[in-house]
Parts: sequence; C-alpha cells; structure tokens
Amino acid sequence: MDFIIANMPPIMFLTLICFLLLGFPVAFSLAANGILYTLLGIYFDEFSFAFLQALPERVFGIVQNDSLLAVPFFTLMGLILERSGMAEDLLETIGQLFGPVRGGLAYAVIFVGAMLAATTGVVSASVISMGLISLPIMLRYGYDCKLATGVIAASGTLSQIIPPSLVLIILADQLGRSIGDMYRGAILPGLILTGVYVLYVLTMTIIKPNSAPSIPEKDRVYRQPNGSSGLISLLVLTIAASVGAYFVSSQVLTEKAPVDERVVVNLLLWGLFAFIVAVLNKLLRLNLLSKIAERVVFVMIPPLFLIFLVLGTIFIGVATPTEGGAMGAVGAILLALLRGRLSLDLLKQAMETTTKLTSFVIFILVGSTIFTLTFTGFGGQHWVEGLFSSLPGGQTGFLIVVSIATFFLAFFLDFFELAFIIVPLLGPVADKMGIDLIWFGVLLAVNMQTSFMHPPFGFALFYLRSVAPKEDYKDKITGEIIPRVSTGDIYRGSIPFIVIQLLMVILVMVFPGVVTHYKDQGSGVDPKSVIIDTGESSYGDDPYSESNSTFQ
Repeated sequence: MDFIIANMPPIMFLTLICFLLLGFPVAFSLAANGILYTLLGIYFDEFSFAFLQALPERVFGIVQNDSLLAVPFFTLMGLILERSGMAEDLLETIGQLFGPVRGGLAYAVIFVGAMLAATTGVVSASVISMGLISLPIMLRYGYDCKLATGVIAASGTLSQIIPPSLVLIILADQLGRSIGDMYRGAILPGLILTGVYVLYVLTMTIIKPNSAPSIPEKDRVYRQPNGSSGLISLLVLTIAASVGAYFVSSQVLTEKAPVDERVVVNLLLWGLFAFIVAVLNKLLRLNLLSKIAERVVFVMIPPLFLIFLVLGTIFIGVATPTEGGAMGAVGAILLALLRGRLSLDLLKQAMETTTKLTSFVIFILVGSTIFTLTFTGFGGQHWVEGLFSSLPGGQTGFLIVVSIATFFLAFFLDFFELAFIIVPLLGPVADKMGIDLIWFGVLLAVNMQTSFMHPPFGFALFYLRSVAPKEDYKDKITGEIIPRVSTGDIYRGSIPFIVIQLLMVILVMVFPGVVTHYKDQGSGVDPKSVIIDTGESSYGDDPYSESNSTFQ
C-alpha cells in the first residue's frame, strides 16, 4: 500500500489513459479520475477535504477567463465563412490562375488552405470545403489519388498552426502566456510549412509528371479574346500595387516597427491599391486588366479584409485577440450578407455548433482542473519534474522526449485532449528548465498537428473520407468514369506530409529563432532614458529609508 501511495501520480495518469481508450468522454474521464483519487487521497490521509476548497475558485477562474472568449468568436467566424462561398471562389480562381502549370491545382489547394487558415482557424471547415470542391476537379484531370488527398488533408491542417488557430489560444491559456505572442511566434513556422508543402508538390511534378498534370487549355475559363492568359496584366498590377504599398508603409511606419506589423500593413495596402485599380478599370471600362487579373483581385479582397480585421489589428496593437475574434466574426457575417448567403437558418446552425464546441472546451477545462488539482495534491508535479529533469541532454533531451511522446500520443488522442492533459503537466517543468514557453507551445502545436494526419484516427482523414467518393462515379463534365477514393489511398497519401510535419518539428527545435523572433521587437524605449521619480525628500538622499514618508 505504501508503494501504491508513493506512486499515485503515474497510477492516476495510467488510469486516465485507460478511461480514454475505453471510449469515455474526455471531460468526464478527467473529472471522474480526479474525484476518485481525491477520495482515495482523503481516505489514506494524504490530504483533507479542505484541500478541495481551491476547486471552486479554479472553476470560476475558467469561466472568468477573457482570453477564452476568442474560442467562440473564431469558431463562429469559421463556420459562417464555410457557408459564405469564399472558399469556392478562392479555389476556383486560384485553380485557374495556376492551371497552366503542372501541379497547379495542388498549389491552389495549398495557397487557399493557408488563406482559409488565416481567416477561419478551423480544420474541419478547411478540409471539408477543399475536399468537396477541389478533389473532384483534381481527379477529373488525372491527379494521383494519394497526392490529391494528401495535399487537401495537409493544407486543411494548416489551420492548426497559422493564426488565428484555436489550438494556439488553448496552448497560450494553459501555459499562461499571451495569445498575441503565441500568434507572432507561430506565424513564421506556419508560412515555412506552407512553403515546404509547395516544394514537395514541385518535387513530385518533376519525379512523376503524370501525378499532377496541368489543366487542359480548353478548360481554362479566364482567357483574353486573343487567346492569351492575361497573366502579364496580373504581374504588372502586382508589382505596381506592391511598390505603392511599400512606399506608403515606409512613410507611415517607423524603422523600429516589428516585422509582422510591416507585413500586415503592406498586405492591406496592396489589397487596397489593387482593389481601387480594379474598380476604376471596371467602372470606366479602361480595359487595363485582364479577366484573370480582375477576378483574382475581387476574390482576394474578402480574405485580406478578414486577415487584417483579425491578425492585423492584433499585430498592430489596436485590438486584443478576443477583440480581433469579435471583429472577425462580424466581418464574416457581413461578407455572408453581401454575398446573399446569410439566412436565419445558417446563423442558427452556426451559433448552435459554436455553443456546442465552446461548451466542449469549457467542460474539458473544468475536468482538467479537477484532475490537475488532485495530481498536484499527490505531488505529481514533483514526480513529473523529477522524471524529466533526470533525462540526459538537459533542455534538448527534455524537448526530444516530449516531442516523441506527443507524436505517439497523437495516434490515440486529438489536439484538445493533448493540450488539456499533457501541457499542464509539462509546462511548469519546461518553465523551470528555462525554456521559452512560447517556443515550447509552438513546438507542441506543430507536433500536435500530426494528430490530424495520423492513421487510423486522424480527424482530417475522417473529414476527407466523409466527402471523398466511396464508389466509382461518372464525371458530369467529361462523362468519364472516375475511380473511387479508398480509405487506404487517403492513409497512404498522408504519410509524406506527416514526415514533412515531423521535419518541421525538428526545424523549430534546432532553430528556435523562427519562433522567438517575437522577442526582438522590444518596446522601442531606451532603458537609459527611463527616470523613476521618487518624489522630494527632506530626510536625506536615501529615498528608501524607513523614515521617508514618500517611501512609506
């Protein structure tokens, strides 16, 4: 019995894993496990009922947490955008833009996946939208089934790492760090990961050209009357708008402005200049822009507008992440209204789903709080600290073991479960070892991104399976028979992208600067110029003397 009591923390953790593997809901598994072992702890005189007095205050603290308000705002924004038609317009237009090159549709999916990630922050919305719209087109033009499904699933999971990700909000809350800093730290790894996906598709088009063919010329919609593609017009507009944006931003921003602020302001100004040119061209019938250039501008404006409303206001410092989420939700409603897609039924469905997901998060948080309190009562934090501090290699050894453990746990647990179970246990240990918690959080986020792609329980694979054709079907455009997409095809297609995500974990671990660049911003204040006024004193030169009335 003494041995059992001394090893209660690992026994608690193993019991929790058993509950989860048996299929019990996460929130209730955490809470029931915590209460069960609390009663055992009281029975064995490890602590008293007075120990539970901390519980109501902890639960009330969860409900009081303003940062968690961002969860329903971003969820509502994503659900409304999913039905607003923005994803369809982006995929169709960008697909036509990249259509003439091999792998063009795959590039379009990756690009649109990143755009949706920066606006919706919801993996399910991205994967389902792109699966419904892009997969039939990619299969129609002879794309390799495994490449097509892998690109769609992986691009959808970019919503996990590119702000405004729900996972980053939860991780920031669990680690006790600023959501804004977590967003700044994650933006560069997210963009690098997007670029690596593009490089993988490029490599596949070189090694296996038939795996990702270009769109036939007869199926390219936006062509000029003389038969040209009109891409030169788009290139000229892009360069002119970029030069104008750079010139104006250099006049508005100071030299010490952070990189993320510069990027957001330049992006907004580029969209503004391009939009003005496109509107004038259309109203005055100047014929300065080709069809594809005009289409790209008008399709890009809504997501750019939302990105500025959400990320722009956060990075510039105008709004908190919660306020940015609120503005993003309002912006999504306005876009749906302008497109004629907003209805009471749509709004009702989106709000009901948002309420369910938010309640799900809160219940898991409450269960996690009960479990963590009991775990701490048995000295669990000291057990975890002793377990990981004794590892060889110091910080590096700790990060390697945590990354490996997270990767394998992701086979069975989703990102919410991982965030609420392992982060409260490992966060204090990482902090005590001197590890930057923003870096640690982003590292975990990139690692947990693989939980969406893991066979057999990856949620992105489930979402894609739900919309992929289960039987052979006749294509409506070509009249040809398209083979079905098997579950095995989806699983095999995910493997290269899981490897890419693991390489990204190693990159973030080896080069922490890709995350910790947020620290380089500084406050813009020279510490030597700071003067602390302690007030006039008639009691001598020592402002901290006990007789000094100002100090008292």
